[in-house]
Amino acid sequence: MSDIDKSSLLEVIDSHKSEEIIEVLKQQPQAIRENVKEVSVDMWGGFPKVIKEVFPNALIVIDRFHVMKLVNKALNKIRLNLELKGLKNRCLLLKNEADLIESEKLELASLLKDSACLGMIKIL
Repeated sequence: MSDIDKSSLLEVIDSHKSEEIIEVLKQQPQAIRENVKEVSVDMWGGFPKVIKEVFPNALIVIDRFHVMKLVNKALNKIRLNLELKGLKNRCLLLKNEADLIESEKLELASLLKDSACLGMIKIL
């Protein structure tokens, strides 16, 4: 647990048991816990229960690293199933559209046109 605003580590909890994590976190004063606005976590299923009980006013945010890890894994599976091998195709699919040069936009449009599955992903 860290305070991002102050760039400081507050607590390290060596457990993945909800009850133990809740017990440690509840040692913080209630006023401080109620003031927490946002909690960034990985995708472990126990975190929502912990956050709701300990930080009642906090928004739960899944950290970007874990989201992108799942996105990359799924995209690679689809890409390889479609036999779109090579780093160039992967980069085209992952790159922000605003950052593409004109030739890359044309290549990407061609990839998406040829695959309904990839076209649906890019829309999302």
